[in-house]
Amino acid sequence: MPIQGIRSVTKGRNGVGAFILQCKRLDFHYCDWAGSSRGMLSFLQHYLPSFAKANPQIEIRVSPRPNKHPVVKGHYVNGREKVICVRKLEKEQILQKANLLKEASGEKLKRTKKPVTSLNESVRGIWSPYHGDIKTV
Repeated sequence: MPIQGIRSVTKGRNGVGAFILQCKRLDFHYCDWAGSSRGMLSFLQHYLPSFAKANPQIEIRVSPRPNKHPVVKGHYVNGREKVICVRKLEKEQILQKANLLKEASGEKLKRTKKPVTSLNESVRGIWSPYHGDIKTV
């Protein structure tokens, strides 16, 4: 019997299994006059075109903000936004901050008390060395 491939088309499962990037827009604000925007202006000239080409799913906005420090603002699918001030940073550092905002989920930072979150408690209960089997020699 010869081996044949499955003749079915993949079915949509309402987004299950599909990756949706949480960052939908990045805003780059700079000042033409201030010295704290020197790195941002260099980033806009050298790195932004390749960054935008590598990330077509993200909307990129560039706008001047006179007499203000440069900032990068990320807007997310859940409606939140994160802002990072990039004053006096070099263009490579600004690229790192833009990647940080791109990869973020938009959620507030939470302290994790337990590494696993579950609605059900452990079936076995809390482990203790006093509840084990006592071996006699």
